Amino acid sequence: MSTWVETASRNFVARHEERDDDDAEGVLDLLEDTRERVGALFAKLPDDVTVVLHPSAAVLDLAQPALPVVRRLTAPTARRYLAGWPSRSTLHVLAPRVLAERAANVEGSREMLALTPAALYVQLVVAECNPALPPPWSPRSAVRAARWAWLVAGAAQWFSGQTAYARPAIARRLRESERPRFPPALRDAALLGGSLVDLVVREEGAAAAVRLACALPRGGQREALVSTFHGRELVHTEGAWRSHLARMAGQ
Repeated sequence: MSTWVETASRNFVARHEERDDDDAEGVLDLLEDTRERVGALFAKLPDDVTVVLHPSAAVLDLAQPALPVVRRLTAPTARRYLAGWPSRSTLHVLAPRVLAERAANVEGSREMLALTPAALYVQLVVAECNPALPPPWSPRSAVRAARWAWLVAGAAQWFSGQTAYARPAIARRLRESERPRFPPALRDAALLGGSLVDLVVREEGAAAAVRLACALPRGGQREALVSTFHGRELVHTEGAWRSHLARMAGQ
């Protein structure tokens, strides 16, 4: 078995096998760039974050047993993109060479997977700014995360840059399965959540997407979306989202 080592950057530490030395440097560069970019938008950032680069999906699932459960609840088209899990101050993710092997033979899949560490870090940033969302994980926070899965996954996807590469996967999802719910249910959150956050950014700006991610109103998802779009009725926002989704899918 390969020896595990640590590689450090200014704000992160990576734990990985020796054979992943070069890839670890690339992941740390990605995380530093992501931290600098989202730091200009979010009020708080987590400190002392460690990223663990796992050498196989089996090892990752063993270390984070909630991940395979969530993967089974996710639409088949999106399961390959569930390649990591955030805990309180640690990101567990597949090593880049394993992420590359996991990619589908479609445009954007490899790039989307390569950004997985950045997406997981954004989840930590959102949790730092919004204590209602995990991590840390508890029975209550897990239920809340499932209810708001489209927002958790969507913010992570959009602010990490994954959404720009999701179009082919979205097209396949719309082509091969039933009409998605609005807002996207847990089954579709990992793939379609970013499209709804993208709509928010396009119509209201990135600051509105940050506000949406950082506060969960008592009125739930309906109140959040109506408020974000300045009182627009939910049925009209749903129509705008479905049109936007179709454009992203090239339909």
